[in-house]
Amino acid sequence: MTPDRADPAVSGCEDDGRGMLDDRLTEQRNPGTEDIDSLSTLEIVQTINREDETVAGAVARESVSIARAVDLAVGAFQSGGRLIYVGAGTSGRLGVLDAAEMPPTYGTDPEMVQGVIAGGFDALVRSQEGAEDHPVDGAAAMDTKGVGEADLVIGIATSGTTPFVHGALGRARELGARTGLILCTPPGEALPALHDVVIAPLTGPEVVTGSTRMKAGTATKMILNTITTAAMVRLGKVHGNLMVDLQVTCQKLQDRGERILMATRGLRRAEARELLGRAGGHVKTALVMHMKRVGAEEARAALEGVGGRIRSLGPERGGP
Repeated sequence: MTPDRADPAVSGCEDDGRGMLDDRLTEQRNPGTEDIDSLSTLEIVQTINREDETVAGAVARESVSIARAVDLAVGAFQSGGRLIYVGAGTSGRLGVLDAAEMPPTYGTDPEMVQGVIAGGFDALVRSQEGAEDHPVDGAAAMDTKGVGEADLVIGIATSGTTPFVHGALGRARELGARTGLILCTPPGEALPALHDVVIAPLTGPEVVTGSTRMKAGTATKMILNTITTAAMVRLGKVHGNLMVDLQVTCQKLQDRGERILMATRGLRRAEARELLGRAGGHVKTALVMHMKRVGAEEARAALEGVGGRIRSLGPERGGP
């Protein structure tokens, strides 16, 4: 059983006899903001913005590792598995957010991408900081999710040390799942040896020391966006740069679906609306119906035969 405490080999802290010294990058003081409390409002805003400008570069330097995570996610999906994010606090909320946005954007089953946050549902709207301290709870969450060999579990722990996350990843590995970790401090040698992928954008000390909802949180959001977006593109849920696998569930998406059909098929609004209705509100099906001059059932069968990729269907059919 995973011990109910942080592993000092992972914690990044050491005791030199004068107290705990923390070498995690996310816990260092930022020399550029030590006088932030003496600045004007405009100067505070400009200081925060200056620090935020460094985030994209830190993420870009992890492109190879992010691409590795995308390939692992695609492999999981193609094997009938899931992508499961695990985190605490801001990290957990970002994972849940990314997962929640997949069904309306790409028409995925809600089970396909999931987020697990320490403290459960209540932690989404109210801080449950103590919940992150118990690795056995993270392990139990993996059992509750029924994690198995087809799944990819990605832990999000900007400091790299969150016990709940490491408990979850350890149990996921025991259950045969692939695992990854996103952190914003140097991972050392131990973590890359444990996981299938480690993504470590070094965003540096925060504007306010230890406030990892800032630069580290922004980097995390960028990475999660990239992993799921790239995976959906690879799965054929994007045609050109259009989210053609969206399912019409509200007026905004109805309008977007109609506009996609108008732009790609040269239809008038009324024609697009009628076609989308016959396709059951599924834009990709409507596109194929018009391209191939077929009904909804035949369009869905054609898409299934090419793994959902419109470009693999070949040239259009003629006819009215």
